[in-house]
Amino acid sequence: MWWFVGPGVMSKRNTEGKRSARERLQDEREREKARAKRLRALKVGAVAFSVLAVAGVAGIVVTQQGKEKPSGPVAAPISEGKSGAPVTLTVYEDFRCPGCGHFERNFRETIQDLRDAGKIRSEYHLVSIIDGNMGGDGSKNAANAAACARDEGKFTEYHDVLFDNQPEEAADTFADKDHLVELAGKVDGLDTPSFRSCVQDGTHDAWVKRVNTDFTGSEYNATPTVLLDGENLYGDPNDPLTPEKLREKVERIAGN
Repeated sequence: MWWFVGPGVMSKRNTEGKRSARERLQDEREREKARAKRLRALKVGAVAFSVLAVAGVAGIVVTQQGKEKPSGPVAAPISEGKSGAPVTLTVYEDFRCPGCGHFERNFRETIQDLRDAGKIRSEYHLVSIIDGNMGGDGSKNAANAAACARDEGKFTEYHDVLFDNQPEEAADTFADKDHLVELAGKVDGLDTPSFRSCVQDGTHDAWVKRVNTDFTGSEYNATPTVLLDGENLYGDPNDPLTPEKLREKVERIAGN
């Protein structure tokens, strides 16, 4: 049996079909928006977790090594800038530490400007806590090589090259002394026989060990630790340090 569907019924069904398609499209758009919102939330959560994880690792490093009480004189830092500068910037850092690399690459220009202006003298304590936590010798060997560069009057330049070529934290690339010598080729006049010998022989290894012992026995438990005339400035998520804030603090202390 055949049924005849009149024009009015067909029109009504077409209208309902079109409305249904529009509704389905609207529903799909709403679902897409909801998925995008969830994805953004997941990304934000992942970033927050990563930041907390990095902070946690930095704090755990010293704890795992233990608070060994240093005995004898404290290891002298490597100092850069005029001896009569009114403000002292103290930095504890590890060449394998990602946070240290981030600090150096972001604050380097400001620190150098303030040094050139005679407003700060920066003191570097090169520690090797990541070697102790993750294994390897990259932190120690890089710190020794940086001290060798200091002997040649090229510390700042080589220090910056090391951070510009910093490997992943888990990669012990700086343990390769030949690689450290190769990087010295990026600094004019540094790749000398005396520098090579200093790197290969580990001339400053005892100093590096002493610096690390001083740090692990101190009140500080993360790298980088950044002090301005003894005040700890870096690492507070509620009041993050910026190059501009550092400059303002130095200017204020220096009385300019």
